[in-house]
Amino acid sequence: MPANELAFVVVSYNVRELLIGCLASIYAELNQAPALNAAVWVIDNASSDGSADVVRQQFPAARLLVNIENRGFAAANNQALRAMGFEAGAPATDEQPRFVAFLNPDTTLETGALRRWLAVAEEHPEAGVIGAGLRYPDGRFQHSAFAFPTLWQILLDFSPLHHRLLGSRLNGRYPRRLYAAGRPFAVDHPLGAAMLARREAIATVGLFDEGYFIYAEEVDWCMRLKAAGWQALCAPAVTVVHHEAQSTRQFKEAMFVALWKSRLRLFAKHYSPAFNWAARRLVQLGLGRLRRQARALAAAGQLDAAALGRRLAAFEQVANLLRQPPAAFLA
Repeated sequence: MPANELAFVVVSYNVRELLIGCLASIYAELNQAPALNAAVWVIDNASSDGSADVVRQQFPAARLLVNIENRGFAAANNQALRAMGFEAGAPATDEQPRFVAFLNPDTTLETGALRRWLAVAEEHPEAGVIGAGLRYPDGRFQHSAFAFPTLWQILLDFSPLHHRLLGSRLNGRYPRRLYAAGRPFAVDHPLGAAMLARREAIATVGLFDEGYFIYAEEVDWCMRLKAAGWQALCAPAVTVVHHEAQSTRQFKEAMFVALWKSRLRLFAKHYSPAFNWAARRLVQLGLGRLRRQARALAAAGQLDAAALGRRLAAFEQVANLLRQPPAAFLA
């Protein structure tokens, strides 16, 4: 194997026990490939649960970067990429890893996942990024890749969904039969929880956009990847357990606001004025529905006054975002 074959990047925030499981699974896979020259980077975004200490104690080989404040997902990933020699506009060099695997701390690699991931990357040099086949901890299927956002997806975000619509192409999902076949298939973008990126692709499109604090950064990056001529794949045979949203669910209302702030940035950056106009109208209508729903839950005694206040405040924050012009999200 050439030098600097592979690097893992794990950005963590207050999920110590899940982080331990993630890192243990990475090292278990690396132990099955002793000839593979690999590094594991952990970026701790100012966790208060002792995550950094446990990495030092239990995984001393990991390259740990500890932030004194939560810098967000994109910026933290970029810290590791810069430390590896990647920089905006810089060419690919042999000093950089050939592949970089981005994993959320609430994921674990199943046995053989790394070998299959690298095999797919070698077999598909046209792929700049390759996602995995995600599963919930109980083994249930989880969608691992998505189409780029559409107006239909925004509409369905705020609508009660029949299960067939939930998993449909209208909602940005790929057919279950493609996953069941086990072969890599082309997608718009994999979920950022598990992505393997090629060195040349990173050099072509650059680092993650740090204008996104959390959410949509992988969508933005894959849009730039596609515009540059690279393909994105999902490799369902690369099995990864994903506990899903363990960091973000700690601040549910705040994450709702962060989600729409990131989406509005994505729309302003990559979509037409007409799309932005229509998207904002759909979100406005959706917020009205959510307000009515929250008040109905409170009236039925299923939501206390404090929780109702938090929800309504979050909805108002998103409404305030909608009052800003698209250009404001690109400043």
